[in-house]
Amino acid sequence: MLISFTPKRFYDERGWFTETFNARKMAAFIAPLRWVQDNQSSSKAAGTVRGLHFQSLPHAQAKLVSCIRGSIFDVAVDLRKNSPTYGQHVTIELSAENGRQLYIPIGFAHGLMTLEPNTQVSYKVSDYYAPECEGGILWNDPELNIPWPKFSNQNALSPKDGILPLLKDFDSPFVYDGTPMSLTEAV
Repeated sequence: MLISFTPKRFYDERGWFTETFNARKMAAFIAPLRWVQDNQSSSKAAGTVRGLHFQSLPHAQAKLVSCIRGSIFDVAVDLRKNSPTYGQHVTIELSAENGRQLYIPIGFAHGLMTLEPNTQVSYKVSDYYAPECEGGILWNDPELNIPWPKFSNQNALSPKDGILPLLKDFDSPFVYDGTPMSLTEAV
């Protein structure tokens, strides 16, 4: 299950304060995870695409994604073999303004497109980066039918992301665990 978290903000005359992560609160929605690494990305241009990425076993990663400056169109694609929603996606807008976060479990590819210039994204992962386990699916694979926003610089993409395989050419290492793909709003 994918979960959208919107941490509460406490406002005063100076601005606001928020608790961006609390393991006890998150445990009410998912089994406790050991978060081991925090990552950040910064993208200069609106329309920059990152993804669709994952890490396979034995270093598969769950992610908790936040946009800390600007805004993004965030995407998770179900890659779990035998899942009734294999190849389907969930999308959500994350922004510094709305403060939303997206929890993406193991077995999903993750990608994003920046909606504003100078956008920054931060995410926690449940396993360390392991280059031998990294993989991905082509971001604009027609079979995925992801409704990416339109920008004039659609080629703001890394060379590596531009040559990822199509879903039909991908042999998933992930197995469906019986948990349906849905986007749940945590309160």
